[in-house]
Amino acid sequence: MPSPIEILTHGPIRELRLARAPVNALDPTLCRALREAVEAAADDDSVAGLVLSGQPRFFSAGLDVPYLLTLDASALRAAWDGFFDAVRAVAVSPVPVAAAITGHAPAGGCVLALACDYRVMTRGAFGIGLNETQVGLVAPIGIQQLMRRTVGQRQAERLLVGGLQVDPEEALRLGLVDALAEPEETVAAACGWLRSLLALPQAPMRETRRIARADLVEALQPDRLDLDRQLAAWQAPDTQAGLRALVARLGR
Repeated sequence: MPSPIEILTHGPIRELRLARAPVNALDPTLCRALREAVEAAADDDSVAGLVLSGQPRFFSAGLDVPYLLTLDASALRAAWDGFFDAVRAVAVSPVPVAAAITGHAPAGGCVLALACDYRVMTRGAFGIGLNETQVGLVAPIGIQQLMRRTVGQRQAERLLVGGLQVDPEEALRLGLVDALAEPEETVAAACGWLRSLLALPQAPMRETRRIARADLVEALQPDRLDLDRQLAAWQAPDTQAGLRALVARLGR
């Protein structure tokens, strides 16, 4: 079975391309492969920066909800743990990580992007955001903190409560992404930003980065994600109705 992560090399920059057709839905296999690829890069002295990218039109559609709805309680917990492990691996990477957001990035796709140092999004009719309330879920406190540290308290409240997804231009205006690029230039733009960091003295840059991102890493600790509450809420009638309505829309 081919890996759901394609690894490409751009000099000292390693690109990890999500490659689970058709929309890069985050199932346990993809999450495990991503975590392992990020950790392998951290152990490779030849890698000085990472780009996390997706396929054309989809960076990642978020967690694989149709799959999650088939799981028993134990397997569901393991799937959520696997997702958060992948996000934490990105957050604690000792080398900077730029997201090349090649298309839609709702929910879990947005969380992955928020864990990166820098975000370049492809121009076009795409959406990014934490749309949990739209499908009957509550984003954990730690995930909400990622949004607040990126766009500020007031805009985070507006986006989170409404479960809003915004287009690339609005995402840039809000600071949810840092730059926009044409489809064929998105990865190159992410690499370009990384190369600007690689031109700096590396030890001071990395230590400053570690200090600056300490709050992000703290937000992703288990006590800030409250998985027990998340799993209990998953079974609530409103949540199940919202999730099954989402699956019905996806199947059309």
